[in-house]
Amino acid sequence: MRRHSTGYDILFFVAIATTLISLAPGLAHLFELPHKMTLSRDAYFTVQQIYAGWELFGISILAQLAAIALLAFRSMGQPYVFRFVTAALLLLIAAQAVFWFFTFPANTATHNWTLIPSDWQALRRQWEYSHLGGALCQAAGFFCLIAALFGRIQPATR
Repeated sequence: MRRHSTGYDILFFVAIATTLISLAPGLAHLFELPHKMTLSRDAYFTVQQIYAGWELFGISILAQLAAIALLAFRSMGQPYVFRFVTAALLLLIAAQAVFWFFTFPANTATHNWTLIPSDWQALRRQWEYSHLGGALCQAAGFFCLIAALFGRIQPATR
């Protein structure tokens, strides 16, 4: 079996760790979704306040983006690794596109869920289901990174 450098191992670890941290809020939204969709208007707006400060997860997302991009660059010569790392990078980009095109506009329209507009139910659906989409992208990216680890295992050449 071919041995990789410690730096490559650390880069893989950082990419997986930051992806796992970035996945955590998405999974929270995923598991809350069925119950939150049944809440009354006032209860929903009250519950939404628990997310104050969650923008700090943006730090882990930036670290995740940097780590996966570096990992993709580092693994270019290893097709079985590179494919999965590139897929993880594309899935992260997709999760961010979902956030910026769907979640963020709902946050803006409601002033981070402190203002109740007349179309609040449509915005709730947009917000909740966009988090579902982002969580699925992040989870798939996490699994791609694990698959990339398996791609590193190659028989030694003779």
